[in-house]
Amino acid sequence: MPEESQIYNEIVVRVLDVKRYYGKGEAVTKALDGISLDIYKGEYLSIMGPSGSGKSTLFNMIGGIDSPTEGMVFMDEIDLAQLDSFELAWMRCHKIGYIFQSYNILPVLTALENVTLPMIFAGMSQDDAREKAAKILTKVGLGQRLFHRPFELSGGQQQRVAVARAIANDPVIILADEPTANLDVATGQEMIDLLRQLRDNDGVTVIAATHDMKMLDASDRILWIRDGKIDRLENRKDLNIQIGHIDGQHV
Repeated sequence: MPEESQIYNEIVVRVLDVKRYYGKGEAVTKALDGISLDIYKGEYLSIMGPSGSGKSTLFNMIGGIDSPTEGMVFMDEIDLAQLDSFELAWMRCHKIGYIFQSYNILPVLTALENVTLPMIFAGMSQDDAREKAAKILTKVGLGQRLFHRPFELSGGQQQRVAVARAIANDPVIILADEPTANLDVATGQEMIDLLRQLRDNDGVTVIAATHDMKMLDASDRILWIRDGKIDRLENRKDLNIQIGHIDGQHV
């Protein structure tokens, strides 16, 4: 895990008094109710909370998928709300890598083609994109699975394809939405370790919305959300986490 001096020196995301309301009058739902947060370059932040707490809404705000009712979200000092659709698409393509619970890789394409696609969208030549995609898939342990389609891959392998696709354009931030939810215990731990390696080796900021308590041990900080507000924000080093074992695996 990086030293604290390496982490807390450059802000990549700043959330300022963000509120997200749905509905009107007495029927209003306050999904977020005044969230302020700084997220730093090269840290692993886990956003945790019960269903309906607002963690997914906050996750979507950071990724530019949704917009605040009030407040502002900055990425690299750019106010996302001020971007037009083209600028926002560019930001998502070049600055953010998304990993989804359901993988969201295209079933008719091979692993190599799935990872090549975002690079071609970003303007890279097909030959260069294929070469880089092969290197990335090798990096995540799929060098022997380049030409396999999703139905020929295990759930863990499909999620690794999703990780490879997420880092294809060298993003500043990886947003991981419940990345271990559909994986067994051992494969889920492998996914957590892979995300931590990306943080350690490439300096990528990892922001994960999760229910998986195993992610606590991999995190630098843990943000607990409840009823649309920050319940608490904790440093991993301050927590006394006892990791149990089932059949020799971390739980």
